[in-house]
Amino acid sequence: MSKVPQYFAQIDANNIVLQVHVVDQLFLEENPERYPGTWVETFINLPNKTYAGIGYTYDPQTKDFTAPPAPPMPVE
Repeated sequence: MSKVPQYFAQIDANNIVLQVHVVDQLFLEENPERYPGTWVETFINLPNKTYAGIGYTYDPQTKDFTAPPAPPMPVE
C-alpha cells in the first residue's frame, strides 16, 4: 500500500513561502539540518484550501495561503 504524499511549504519570518517540498512529516521532523526553519503543510486537493506556491503568504489563523498580487500590466 502506498502512502499519500504530503506537501510542506517553508515560510520566512513574514509568512512568505520560500519553497515547497513533497516530504513525509516524520522525515521532515527527523532531519532539521536538511529542513531548517518553519515548515507548514499545504494541501493540493483539499476543498477550501489554497495550495502554496513560492511567494504566497501563509495565514496561521486560517492555515491557508494567499497568492501574491498579479504584476501590473505593461503600458503600451
